Amino acid sequence: MVLDTATLRVAFGVMALVLGLLFYFSSYRYTRSPYSGWWCLALVFFLAGSAAFLLDGTPHQWWANPLGNVLLVHGGVAVWAGARSLRDVRPQRWVFTGVPLVTLVASALDNPGTNTWSGGPVFLGAMCLTIGLASRELWRLEPGYSRVRVPMAAAAGGLSVFYFGRTLAFLLEGQNGPTFVTIFGSAVTTLVTMVLLVVVSFSMSALSNEQQTRTLRMVATRDDLTGLLNRKAFLDMAAELLHDPAVTQGTGALILADLDHFKSVNDTHGHAAGDVALQSFAGACLNTVRSTDLVGRYGGEEFVLLLPGASASRAEKIAGEISRHLAQIPTTDGLEMPTVSYGVALYNPGTSGVEDLIASADRALYMAKSQGRNRTVHSD
Repeated sequence: MVLDTATLRVAFGVMALVLGLLFYFSSYRYTRSPYSGWWCLALVFFLAGSAAFLLDGTPHQWWANPLGNVLLVHGGVAVWAGARSLRDVRPQRWVFTGVPLVTLVASALDNPGTNTWSGGPVFLGAMCLTIGLASRELWRLEPGYSRVRVPMAAAAGGLSVFYFGRTLAFLLEGQNGPTFVTIFGSAVTTLVTMVLLVVVSFSMSALSNEQQTRTLRMVATRDDLTGLLNRKAFLDMAAELLHDPAVTQGTGALILADLDHFKSVNDTHGHAAGDVALQSFAGACLNTVRSTDLVGRYGGEEFVLLLPGASASRAEKIAGEISRHLAQIPTTDGLEMPTVSYGVALYNPGTSGVEDLIASADRALYMAKSQGRNRTVHSD
């Protein structure tokens, strides 16, 4: 059976248009998820690229084919950028601009007026690269993400391998080679891409909704200024850890930290400088603790840390490291980072609850303040 390439491209364009509209109105319009936005943009690029290729074989081929190549590569870049947004990582500029630009130059310099496959190897390689990068980003998502990430990553990886095969066949046999025409030709590729787009698009909503849910959860649990856990989120998560002895046999330490003479920072340098001090201390905490530790802003200039499995000496060492990091942060306009007082309380399987633990650390913090500040005191 001979596949009519032009008919398949029209069908592909119609399908991309319908999927784009459905995805926009059913997902992006309500969630405003970056992933939804990138996927809608990818569908627009795929639709426009297919439309440009319909001019193949006409007097407009000299500009339509290079434009089609660039648009399809931009679609692959948009798919990669969308997958990258799931990890809250911005797309790298060299991929977003450099790869399509190289594709355009290669197509424009390879006699596009007479050569249907002008810049073919570069175009095929660029599609393999961008879709392969999208597959890599999906595989790198944490396991707790939506279950559809695995089949999505596999689908993108399979398409990337397919384009890799197209590139090899093109380089080895040329555009009229039997393997390239029969297995990797335009008609076959359009059909394969259509099937994958239909399958993948119905999984996109799950990832988009998951991204939006995570964003809302982040807003609800994070302190606006420092990005640390807010008080309620910290208390909830700390209570869960205290009741889960399997993590570290139910032992650890809680640190209550208070920036010394913080009011004088605001009075002398203004509230903007006070915000800088709070953000700097939050950064010092995050640069010191482990990923399994909890760090939150307890209120005002008070912070709280839960260190599962930490001993008294380990907690004191962490407090010292945080103060050292804070003191090394460069400042301007005469601002000096405040020193910090710490109160430490240990917990074990017999600890009644996080509120009592914080109360013990608070008493130790009061002792640190009364003894001259800029020190660590243990509750025992």
